[in-house]
Amino acid sequence: MDRRAPVFSTLGCRLNAYETEAMRELAAANGAEDAVVVNTCAVTAQAVRKARQEIRRLRRENPTARLIVTGCAAQTDPDTFADMSEVDMVVGNAEKMRPGTWASLAPGFVGETEPVQVDDIMSVTETAGHLIDGFGTRSRAYVQIQNGCDHRCTFCIIPFGRGNSRSVPAGVVVDQIKRLVDRGYNEVVLTGVDLTSWGADLPAGPKLGDLVRRILWLVPDLRRLRISSIDSIEADPALMEAIATEPRLMPHLHLSLQAGDDMILKRMKRRHLRDDAIRFCEDVRRLRPDIAFGADIIAGFPTETEAMFDNSLKLVEECGLTWLHVFPYSPRPGTPAARMPQVAGGAVKERAARLRALGDARVAAHLGAQVGRTHEVLMESPRMGRTAQFAEVAFAEDRPVGRIVTTEISRHDGKKLLAK
Repeated sequence: MDRRAPVFSTLGCRLNAYETEAMRELAAANGAEDAVVVNTCAVTAQAVRKARQEIRRLRRENPTARLIVTGCAAQTDPDTFADMSEVDMVVGNAEKMRPGTWASLAPGFVGETEPVQVDDIMSVTETAGHLIDGFGTRSRAYVQIQNGCDHRCTFCIIPFGRGNSRSVPAGVVVDQIKRLVDRGYNEVVLTGVDLTSWGADLPAGPKLGDLVRRILWLVPDLRRLRISSIDSIEADPALMEAIATEPRLMPHLHLSLQAGDDMILKRMKRRHLRDDAIRFCEDVRRLRPDIAFGADIIAGFPTETEAMFDNSLKLVEECGLTWLHVFPYSPRPGTPAARMPQVAGGAVKERAARLRALGDARVAAHLGAQVGRTHEVLMESPRMGRTAQFAEVAFAEDRPVGRIVTTEISRHDGKKLLAK
């Protein structure tokens, strides 16, 4: 096959997508060629199955390329991927950000290349701010401010794929956002594994709210700042003040709630109870009445009864959630939850469907409340953009991508708003 730049396939979260762009730039800078790279996710057993399917598909389509597997699934279970006949190299989450990894894929490289390059992720103590100037469309840029997690929820394998929490220094974050704004980006999203732990490992222990306020103060031309996901129990006073007083901080928070029953939350080893979540949403809504909440919720966690699941359904209403990200529970080997009494697969699937149906109804209610209102919409494509609360808006005529336009909402179709 002709020499060509590596092909990348990304599975999983926005942080993975961000890191894929960093790898793409590292590969180009170091002359890597004729490779296919699969950046995997390990959040559920299904995610790992999808990774294996993607590897087989890409091998069929690229029979002579070197196939490299990296990401969280590769970090947590390298032997599984090394044993696949389709795979040439397995690279860990720390190793994938090293220039030498990509230099070994350049024509004329002299030296030995280990087929499995996965070290102890817990030994990594720093997270460099990968200085990429945005990715995806011209509308929105993502900036990694943190990696890893110090918590050990019983269902989660991610700390073993990402390591302990490490923060990108505030000065590095601000400098990158300044560059992005200079390049024309109107919105920046802060990403990480556990955003509200940002700063704990930095001198003086700053909080996420301190970083948010610093960004908005030092980058006055940034039109919109968005936070990807937070653990509500760790929201600090400075963040709450920014939510209340900073119109450029978008009125949209995605919460890591996971369940609405106290016993299940304890068995998950979460650090909040249902009343904490309800109180947080009430407090934020008083500070910012136009706020829209999203949340992660797991259906069918081990030992969950119908009554316990009903508490999760009730939490959606009591917190006033709009955007639900529903996970049907699947056991991850090596996690404490995998050793707990499991809920029957059919019940898990049925509960997830009920949560999603409730989520659809909540979205429709939110959209209905926007009809007749005027919104500032960031255009993601010529005929589609998003409001500050992240609702999708469809346009009948083209608008400039990346531009923030003012429009009145005429109606909705249950999934998106339609501009007048």
